[in-house]
Amino acid sequence: MTGRSHDARRTADEPSPEELRERIEHTRDQLGRTVEALAAKADVAAQARQKTAAVKEQATEKATLVTGRIRGGVEHVAHLAAEKTPDPVLDKAGRAALITVGAALIVFLLVRGNRRRHR
Repeated sequence: MTGRSHDARRTADEPSPEELRERIEHTRDQLGRTVEALAAKADVAAQARQKTAAVKEQATEKATLVTGRIRGGVEHVAHLAAEKTPDPVLDKAGRAALITVGAALIVFLLVRGNRRRHR
């Protein structure tokens, strides 16, 4: 008889198999999250990629800002220069720009044709 009362007391104090399964599942979930967190910390390559992407984004933003400032300054200087430059000089400058663009186009076409021949 004492054996039976001891067994009855044990089952009342101990969790049921379903409760044990739930505890085990909960512990596994926690362990899985912990392992994932540790793996993420140990993944130096991924951290480097993230940091590189952040630095690249910052550099792009700064370059865009600086480019905008430079454009504004260049436009202002060009406007001032155009106001103070005599018309005959502007005409010659227009021709020089046209010649420069034409020469650049010729060089571009020659280089492109040369690359096609070497393929």
